[in-house]
Parts: sequence; structure tokens; C-alpha cells
Amino acid sequence: MIRMSAVRHRYMTQTDYMSWRMEQDPILRSTIVAVALLDRSPDWTRFVDMMSRGTQHIPIFRRKVVTDPMSPAPPRWVNDPDFDLSWHLRRFTVPALGGWAAVLDFARTVGMTAFDKDRPLWEFTVLSGLETGRAALVMKVHHSLTDGVGGMQIAREIVDFTREGTTRAEPAATAQPQEVESWPLTGGLAWYRDTATKFARRASTAVTRHGAELARHPGETLRNTATVLGSISRFTRPVVTTLSPVMTKRSTRRRFAVLDVPVEALGRAASLGGGSINDAFLASVLRGMARYHRRHGVDIHELRLTLPISLRTAEDSLGGNRITLARFGLPTDIGDPAELIRSVHATVDVWRNEPAVALSPTIAGALNLLPASTLGNMLKHVDFVASNVVGSPVPLFIAGSEVLRYYAFSPTLGSAFNVTLMSYTSQCCVGIDADTDAVPDLDVLTACLADGFREVLALCPDAHDVAATHVWTN
Repeated sequence: MIRMSAVRHRYMTQTDYMSWRMEQDPILRSTIVAVALLDRSPDWTRFVDMMSRGTQHIPIFRRKVVTDPMSPAPPRWVNDPDFDLSWHLRRFTVPALGGWAAVLDFARTVGMTAFDKDRPLWEFTVLSGLETGRAALVMKVHHSLTDGVGGMQIAREIVDFTREGTTRAEPAATAQPQEVESWPLTGGLAWYRDTATKFARRASTAVTRHGAELARHPGETLRNTATVLGSISRFTRPVVTTLSPVMTKRSTRRRFAVLDVPVEALGRAASLGGGSINDAFLASVLRGMARYHRRHGVDIHELRLTLPISLRTAEDSLGGNRITLARFGLPTDIGDPAELIRSVHATVDVWRNEPAVALSPTIAGALNLLPASTLGNMLKHVDFVASNVVGSPVPLFIAGSEVLRYYAFSPTLGSAFNVTLMSYTSQCCVGIDADTDAVPDLDVLTACLADGFREVLALCPDAHDVAATHVWTN
């Protein structure tokens, strides 16, 4: 059961605050854009009603972020007293013959545009006028509003499962807006007092437990302590240079591209390689990156990626950013796709089980005491970001229109590009968000990534399935 947050206000988590502070550098903006390809234009009245009910059901969509310059606490979410649904919902018609390229161009433009931070951090736009009567829904949200897993949870609470519509319970009454002026400096001091008290209690409990364990098993306890400290060091170590000699520049300019890959074929290839779909996905990207660098006259042996790791539990409420970021290297010089999948699986498994993962909120709190540029400079030397989101295995509908494809374009976080795989019905919808200074030839990069997927899919006995892999770019 997913809980609906009934809290009238709350402070940002330390992980959200870290992303928020990094945005002092616009290259590090944490904007997520998703694009749903629809078989027809949604009924506008139904769409507005659906979103009105959804924002009442999920109150964070009616909240804005307030920062108190005089308060030592992180920014907080408060109900927006001026919430205007019509400002967040837009509709346009793409130019004649604009097609999918026009959709991607619109999506990357809104992705490069900063949010109005005096309003809730989301915008949805319907684009009609595509071929054969199709349309697209472009969804823009700030990463602090939700992450990929949370976004799919929110979608399932809002959209329909049939074209005719899905009966939903009436949303609970929402709390009245909290006035900003009612949060004086003492509120921030109280936050720090409460946070320090909770930390002291946890630390006291840990020290007591540690002391007892040390008395009973001194050798093992010291080894465990060293393991945790080593894990924290690996998570936070500085990264001062890219491993790629090609993708080194950074800017605020972006371009988008997409790939379609069959879920079933990628799953069978992953199984044959002894890994998961995520392992096969990463192996495909690595094979594609080896090709891309060879196109630029360079042979590389390893690239560094940022891998988001979900911390979300069944007890978490909808919304919010429940991920941590692991940065590590993966090989690009293993030619056998099955061997590469096994290598990726072993490395990713180690990082997912690092003791520092569970300590991520505490680590983020410590990093938030440093200048925002410190972490930003580290992220700018990561080569790429790769994220895998489990989407819907069944078709979704939006106000009478069926979702045919569902792509996510996650932020680059200072890297050369972000590649996000979202499974939807029978397809893996792959969205690529590229920094144009790092990747000036997105069509070449996308073609190389497509070839990387084909190499991995060739593990399947019926390799003709690779014909289903195709590319759309703007």
C-alpha cells in the first residue's frame, strides 16, 4: 500500500537538498522530462479533470518550495496559495510535417528551461498534429518532486487502464495552504534541534551496540567498522578527470534521441549472459560507447558512470526523490556480450550492496556542509549516467488516448549524456539526453548505441528480433 502524504509542509530531504544546491550551476539542473506517444489527442476536458483529481490525490503537485535566507534549515515544501492548474497544463499543435522531430525538439527545449520556483515544479503539455492523428504528452518535473520509480507510482495513481476510464476513489480533503510568514527563524532552528536529537539518539544506540559487539567480537567488529568507512570513502572520493578523452566538454545545451528495444528479447539475452535486464542494458551501452570512441579514433578500456540506486520502500509516500548515486567504472573492451554482461553484473552487485548505500541520507547531509561547487565538479567528470526504470507491463490510457511509447529523459547531472531505459508493455523505451558540447554528433552516438543493443540481442538464437530495434532523433 502506497501512503498519501497528508503533511501540510515538510523540509527537503538531505538528498533533495543536495540536488537543489547543485543547481547554482545550471549545467547540473535536476529536471526530468518524459514523453508519452499517444494514438490520438486526449479529450481536453477529461485530461484537465484527471489532472485536477490527481493533484488533489497527490498533494505535492500543489506545493512549492520555499527557501528562508535567514534560516539554517533546508528549503521546505508548502501548499501554494496561488495554485493555478491551468498554468501547469498547456496544449499546442506541432508544425505541419514537424512530426516526432518537433516533439523531441520541444521536449529538449522545455528540459533546458529553468522552472519558475515560485510555483509547483511541474508542467504537462499536449502536442497534437502528429501523423495519423497521433499526439504526444510532454511531462516536465523537478527531480525533487519524484524519481523514476516514484514517477511510475504516481502515473498509476492518475492515468486510466482502459480507454473509457478507470473508476477512482474521491481524493481526501487537502489541508488549507500554510502561510509562508508563519515559519520564522525558530522553525529552522527547531528543525536542526530535532535533526541533531535524532542523530544523537541513533549515534548513541550505535555506539552502545558497537561497544557490546567490540567486547564480544573485537576482531570482527573492527573489520566491519573498517569496511563501512572504506565504503563511505569509495562513495565520496573525488573524481577529477573523465575517463573518456572524447566527451570532455560540458554546457547547458541538450538534444534528445530515443531507441526502441524489445523487452522479451533483451530479457532473454540477459538470461543467456547470466544477468538481469539492467545488466544487458548497461552492456549494450558499453558496447555502443566502444564503437562511438572508435569512430573518433580512440580505443578505450573503461568508462565511469553514475548509476542511480533506488532507496524507495513500500512505506514511503508518493513523491520525493528516493535515490542515491553510485559512481564507478565499467569495462568497454570486453568483446563477448555474454562475458560483458557477467562482468557488469558482478560490479553492479557489489555497488548495490555497499554499506554506504544505507547511509546515503547521512552522507548527503555531510556533503551539504561543503560548497555546492565541490560535488558539482566531481559529477562533471563522470562520463555518463545510466538509469533503468520498471514501467507498466499493461497499456495505459490518458483521457481516451492510449499510450504507445513512454520515454524518460533524465538529467545529465554534469555528465556527457544520460541514457534511461523504461520498460513499457513489450518495449524498452530508451531516452537519451545528451550535452551537445560533449556529444556534438548525437546521431552518431545514437546509431552506435543501437548497434550496441544489436550486439547484445544477437545472443538470442532468433537474432532476427534485432530488426525491431529502431532509432528516432530530433
